[in-house]
Amino acid sequence: MRKIWVISLLILSVPLFFITSCGKKIERVSANEIIDISGKWNDVDAQQTSKAMIGECLDSPWYSEWRSQTGKKPVVIVGNVFNKSHEHINTETIVNEMERALVNSGQVRFVANDQWRSRLRAERRSMRDWSNPATVKKLRNELGADFMLVGTINSIIDREGGRAVKFYQVDLKLINLETNEIVWIGQHKIKKYIKKGNVTW
Repeated sequence: MRKIWVISLLILSVPLFFITSCGKKIERVSANEIIDISGKWNDVDAQQTSKAMIGECLDSPWYSEWRSQTGKKPVVIVGNVFNKSHEHINTETIVNEMERALVNSGQVRFVANDQWRSRLRAERRSMRDWSNPATVKKLRNELGADFMLVGTINSIIDREGGRAVKFYQVDLKLINLETNEIVWIGQHKIKKYIKKGNVTW
């Protein structure tokens, strides 16, 4: 009887061993640590691209010319960045990174995009009905942008067997909103070499 009980216990323990050994392992890492698992576009690509391109943009001749002509900081808005690559990319991530870099540079004044502007306008209209008159913000008193930053993300992938080279190219343009003049064009490239044991892409 004891032998049967021991055998039964061992049989029940085997599935339990596999369940526990195949469980998830989660490890917290620094948000600044570079981790590239799939070789696809990721947060590090968005951060590095934004930092490089916004720095280049603000160091370009258009900026010093604007300051010397007007004596003011330019007012900038970020428009659309279109994803034309071979994979899904959440372009909101890179737009947010560019907005952060522009605002934190202290070199420009920055206005909210169209989605936020509609919400802010609704809030100001609501103030007229519900807020203390002394604190109501004026309508039609918005800061107009001087320049809009727009861009695209493109990619090329070259595959053979278990190897692949992924190439990403981000193109940005800064456009004068009054004249439609393109005052700056920037380009940032990322290339990744990937080796996979499994050749299924």
